[in-house]
Amino acid sequence: SCTATKICIASDSTVAALYLQEVVSVLRPEYQVDSFVFHAGEEHKNLDTVRDFYRMLIEKHYSRKDLLLALGGGVVGDLCGFTAATYLRGIDFIQVPTTLLAQVDSSVGGKTGVDFEQFKNMVGAFHQPRLVYMNMQTLSTLNNELFTCGMGEILKSALIYDAAFYQWLGEHRHEVLARDHEALAHMVRECCRIKSEVVESDPTEQGIRAILNFGHTIGHAVEKLMHFTMLHGQCVGIGMAAAAWLSFQKGLLKDNEYQLILELNRYYGLPDHVEGLRTEDILQAMASDKKASDGNTKFILLDRIGHAVIETLPIASLKGAAESILKEETAH
Repeated sequence: SCTATKICIASDSTVAALYLQEVVSVLRPEYQVDSFVFHAGEEHKNLDTVRDFYRMLIEKHYSRKDLLLALGGGVVGDLCGFTAATYLRGIDFIQVPTTLLAQVDSSVGGKTGVDFEQFKNMVGAFHQPRLVYMNMQTLSTLNNELFTCGMGEILKSALIYDAAFYQWLGEHRHEVLARDHEALAHMVRECCRIKSEVVESDPTEQGIRAILNFGHTIGHAVEKLMHFTMLHGQCVGIGMAAAAWLSFQKGLLKDNEYQLILELNRYYGLPDHVEGLRTEDILQAMASDKKASDGNTKFILLDRIGHAVIETLPIASLKGAAESILKEETAH
């Protein structure tokens, strides 16, 4: 039941060129449709872009009963969601995620936010979308690198929560990489089920929801240090390799499980090493992360494939894990 008379579609320059007109033409008979298109890229996910968005909504007289629609990947969803959460103290919005990563990760769970200076997602709000609409056709225009990014988040979901799904990802890898629609639909559905089950049991991240950060503690540090020249999913892949290494070192994972994780990561095109960084820099970046306190951080480990455990670890004790993902010549 929607009382909105106006819908504003937020999109970025890349996605707008592909799908904006099509979405406008679907909505136009029913609604007054406006669009807010900003330059593609994480560097535009900031308060300056939000300010431009607010200005447009005010000038076009958007009221609390109207709707925003996020058409694009995670950056668009995060920025549009944050704008929806804060404009007039909150208006409804719809997610139409067009990348694999956004379909399985950022469009589900209600986290919104923007980056502040070099700090990722430092300003944000929990604001659930009214509807998430996914169309597998959009994945056919996704380049391989972005497709791989989504696979990082998908492998993560299976590793922390569902061993049978992880096995499925191993057995159906040819169909997945061929972008077979049925395989993609099954895979996206499973991921959304896992994420929504975890989120529903802990909507504001007080406890169990933290397992969704598997691979992210070191992944975010790498992402920041590489100045976002590496994509989020690639950094998560590196972070997962480091977290799996630590799980293996602590005797939680068997050697064959650790090797399988590295093998499947590689198969789906995820890196397990990064060049040009130093161990100290990674530890320092983790210490300034918003999830760290008093030299400790919540770190997600695996005690078997399909099951994650949350531990509070001193950041200094993550040195070996950080070294495990550095190319040998830069580890010293």
